[in-house]
Amino acid sequence: MSHTLGIRQVQKQKTRQALLDAALGLLEEQSLSSLGLREVTRAVGVAPTAFYRHFRSTADLGVALVEEALGSLHPMIRQTVATAEDSDQRIARAVQLIADHVDTYPAHVRFLARERHGGVQPVREAIRDQLARFAEEVKAELAKDPESGGWDDSDLMMLAHLYVDQMLITASLFMEARETSDEERDRVTRLATRQMRLISVGRRHWLG
Repeated sequence: MSHTLGIRQVQKQKTRQALLDAALGLLEEQSLSSLGLREVTRAVGVAPTAFYRHFRSTADLGVALVEEALGSLHPMIRQTVATAEDSDQRIARAVQLIADHVDTYPAHVRFLARERHGGVQPVREAIRDQLARFAEEVKAELAKDPESGGWDDSDLMMLAHLYVDQMLITASLFMEARETSDEERDRVTRLATRQMRLISVGRRHWLG
């Protein structure tokens, strides 16, 4: 009996992942608000009723896509912004992480960029909550820096949000450069690095 239940659970997980993958593919050409569950189930080859065994609605599916796109990044973000030998090393790691993530998960990044200000409220809120978690994690790491001596909590949070917002801008720049030349990608890397350095310079003089 337990073996049979295990097989069913694996099959259920496969179907759920297939629905997520199919939706992500369909969302390359449209927004989530226009996506119909029948489109998704047709792409997977299951009955529309099967959709509701995994998701309550297309909005619920969109929230799951947000978790899939951003959930695994939390430990990487913490590692990237952890205390480094200097700020340039931290910035280089952050820019490389973003470039690699865009290269590996372009459809997820495109989905997030479109739906962050899209028409599906639960998905907007899920993205906002994930970004707020990133800011909290970045703040916790920044607070460990000797440079943070004398900073109050609200200023550290403001700085963390600046870095997170810049990471989103950098992701958009790398998305635009995906199909271009190596020279253009190098230009984006240099620009993103300079922009983050500007935040770092401002940080050093904030309490001055």
